[in-house]
Amino acid sequence: MPFAVCVTFTLVSKHIDAFLPLMHTNAQTSLTQEKGCHRFDVLTDPVRPAEVFLYELYDDAAAFQTHLDSAHFRSFDQAVAGMIAAKDIKTYEKVTS
Repeated sequence: MPFAVCVTFTLVSKHIDAFLPLMHTNAQTSLTQEKGCHRFDVLTDPVRPAEVFLYELYDDAAAFQTHLDSAHFRSFDQAVAGMIAAKDIKTYEKVTS
């Protein structure tokens, strides 16, 4: 069953420009190296420059856990830890089209 993850980051203002390239690399690596990752959108809005929204779609919760356990995610997570003021994560187990 598809598993969706929505994450909203609020960034520390001085780190916005450094965060986005790291986020885009994490998204692309997830899509190309994780068989269970089917979508990884990174959304921003110039009106709210410190906010970054992610929409991720995985085969199932286990595929998302594989993402969290991956070396590239752990490296990304460590690199951006000091750039994030707040993070809200929501998961959805029932995904319909």
